[in-house]
Amino acid sequence: MKLYGGIDLHSNNNVVVLSDEEDKVVYRRRLPNDIGVVLAELAPFRDHVEGWVVESTYNWYWLVDGLMEAGYRVHLANTAAIVQYEGLKYADDESDARWLAKLLRLGLLPEGYIYPKEERAVRDLLRRRSRLVQQRTSNLLAIQNLLARNRGRSLSANAIKRLTYEEVDQLLPDADLALAVKGNLAVMRTQEGVIELLEKTVKARIKLRPGFKPLLSVSGIGEILGLTIMLETGEIERFAKVGNYASYCRCVGSEHLSNGKRKGRGNTKNGNKYLGWAYIEAANFAVRYNPRIKRYYQRKCGRSHPIVAIKAVAHKLARACYYILRDHVPFDVERAFT
Repeated sequence: MKLYGGIDLHSNNNVVVLSDEEDKVVYRRRLPNDIGVVLAELAPFRDHVEGWVVESTYNWYWLVDGLMEAGYRVHLANTAAIVQYEGLKYADDESDARWLAKLLRLGLLPEGYIYPKEERAVRDLLRRRSRLVQQRTSNLLAIQNLLARNRGRSLSANAIKRLTYEEVDQLLPDADLALAVKGNLAVMRTQEGVIELLEKTVKARIKLRPGFKPLLSVSGIGEILGLTIMLETGEIERFAKVGNYASYCRCVGSEHLSNGKRKGRGNTKNGNKYLGWAYIEAANFAVRYNPRIKRYYQRKCGRSHPIVAIKAVAHKLARACYYILRDHVPFDVERAFT
């Protein structure tokens, strides 16, 4: 007897369903998020289970790792790509788990990528760094806005980074306004220290693999962005076409058309937000330092908003990186930005 398992995962519990080849449920239970309990419950069915499907939720690591280490075949469901039958009048956790098992049996399961466990911690360090960089930028912008509102003019980012508390008192005689700026400065400088520590740690833990070293030839991509792209991309072979990779990097627009008319937009947030951020960062650096890319950006700005233009540059860079990683060739700016 072949059995197919689906697990609907939540923050503190999971609903497990096993069904046979005729979709008859042979086991169902809500279990605590404890891998020991889960494995003990599943042990009687071990020899008959063809595979387990786990939802790609924020907390899937412990469950997928535990099942794989126990010898089970595990599939990570791409929940954004799964469409439940719209005619259902009632649905609950059990029906969701049963649906996952049925998709596995039919061979119709849209699967997510199970990132290798050995590199996951370092990748998550870089994700934390990217969040801190964004938060540091938010604090810097808050200072610029406060100065502009109260002085009629602001300061450059570099000037703000060099500000002392005495200079803040001179710029803003009002003690409350000065305290607000000092608070942002203190948080920003703490974030800078943590960012530096994370960068040193990541560089000590992992190096660019040979296949990813050509990334450093791309305008706007340095060592940290190169490591981010390497760790977030994983194996480039998992993307069949360049368009699949660009879409995964959130560099492709989304809309639904029918008979030439727009019928709505798709999920623009579907994909890897960290890759999307990395390519936007690279695009900003490339526009600043590469004359050819800067001209391309300026042409785009003449026809659209600067944000759209920088997104177009990021799209070009993502496409170029796909071919660089697939074919192991250096970056050709003329070919990429024709």
